[in-house]
Amino acid sequence: MVAHEYAHGYAALKQGDATAYQLGRLTWNPAKHIDPFLTILMPLMLGIASGGRLILGGAKPVPVNPRNYRNYKRGDIIVSLAGVAVNFVIAVLCTLLIAVLGLLGDSMPGAARTLAILQEMMISGVIINLGLIGFNLLPIPPLDGSHVFKYLLPPAWSLRYQQIGSYGMLLLILVLVVGRPLLNIWMAPVYGVAQILLGSVNGFMLPSPWVF
Repeated sequence: MVAHEYAHGYAALKQGDATAYQLGRLTWNPAKHIDPFLTILMPLMLGIASGGRLILGGAKPVPVNPRNYRNYKRGDIIVSLAGVAVNFVIAVLCTLLIAVLGLLGDSMPGAARTLAILQEMMISGVIINLGLIGFNLLPIPPLDGSHVFKYLLPPAWSLRYQQIGSYGMLLLILVLVVGRPLLNIWMAPVYGVAQILLGSVNGFMLPSPWVF
């Protein structure tokens, strides 16, 4: 999530808006991206209320001022997609690291068990980052996907659509609670990409450290 938010701020800076940089949010320091509600309270409350079945949280959104973009529409789309683009890069890097760790394990049998654990972490990295892509591209304001979807609508519809942003968090929770079949359909491409990436390095997998 830190990389995701940093990407938004960096893309905004390149598009002409220095707001995130000026407010100290263009940083890799995780503490700067913690939001008391989104990062701590909301996941805790949802986890308790659902008995651990539903935990939803996020980082503090990076502040941007689209009016500073050199080209408003292009800048808005680039900044909105920067976060998910970085998540995809991380997923690909995790995939490559699975192969590298597998090669190291073959050449250093004594370290194979530890390297297998690291491979499991990289598998989680692939799945989590692809999941973040699918989730953030949901066309529900204020998620990143909404900043692209609004340009596909007629101006009057786009304005109405953006106005539901104040109810965005409620809509997200409703989708997660009662709209799981639709959400599964939406996330199907994510599962497909995960299978392709992980399948491409399946031959490099070391024996699982969790099998005794």
